[in-house]
Amino acid sequence: MRYSFHPEAQNELNIAIDYYEEFQKGLGLDFANEVYNAIQRIINFPYAWQKIDKNLRRCLVNRFPYGIIYYKRDNEIVILAVMHLQKKPNYWRDRKTKK
Repeated sequence: MRYSFHPEAQNELNIAIDYYEEFQKGLGLDFANEVYNAIQRIINFPYAWQKIDKNLRRCLVNRFPYGIIYYKRDNEIVILAVMHLQKKPNYWRDRKTKK
């Protein structure tokens, strides 16, 4: 199964990686690895994570206060947001989902 990022989700991921890397050398890479590990878990078990809307789910990232908001479309996982769990809940709700 493949996956793709909503453009804003990709931007969120890049900003977070840069933030953690600036905070501590190597921490950005650690964060990126944890996000991609979470994506791999989603690919392996797309329906195992908390349902937050009709077709949207959230998988938590290990070690960091982030969640991945996604949905499954055919043979693809579409990532709508890489969201910090303590900032502006539901800011991503206006992003378009294609069914």
